[in-house]
Amino acid sequence: MSWPTTLRAARGFSLLEVLLVVAIVGLIASVLVGGAGTLIGERAVAPNDVFWKAVQEARKTALKSGHEIRLKWDKEKKRFLLLDGTASATLAADGFTREETPLKEFPVPAEGGELAVEFLAPASKGGGGNAILVGGVLLEARTIPHVTFFPDGTCAPFRAQFVRGGGVTVLAIDPWTCAEMLTPPDPYALPAF
Repeated sequence: MSWPTTLRAARGFSLLEVLLVVAIVGLIASVLVGGAGTLIGERAVAPNDVFWKAVQEARKTALKSGHEIRLKWDKEKKRFLLLDGTASATLAADGFTREETPLKEFPVPAEGGELAVEFLAPASKGGGGNAILVGGVLLEARTIPHVTFFPDGTCAPFRAQFVRGGGVTVLAIDPWTCAEMLTPPDPYALPAF
């Protein structure tokens, strides 16, 4: 027995069709809510992130230009500067100091308190006189004004020291890859709780 054409059109949707539409709407809603959550809960940019971005750009610029590029920290304006290693400094408006025109600037957000960044010379083999204890915090003492990146993709050996809110972070940089050195764990260190 066959249904008349008018009754078949008036039946409505089957259960399978309804469940399929509900699943599609749920999938679209989860994608939109997840994407909105990452936009709303975006984390603040850390000084380390800005530093690594500046290091990558300095290395890339040195490779492309075929000459030395310097990375410098501007402590007054809290920013990393890329400087042309072959360009000469010009006389500033005061008539006494010399200033360099940066190729690119990488400002560090002011959130999180006062920030100090220093580039440190490689540790000497004897280790004598490279560190001082200030307020219970061990700070490196031999600083260098800038780091040079070479056209062959390497950089001068250095470490970067970040001091913020009483905490100190020192990053050791591999001069061959210009990336963070991986150090083996200290076998005598106490486990973290």
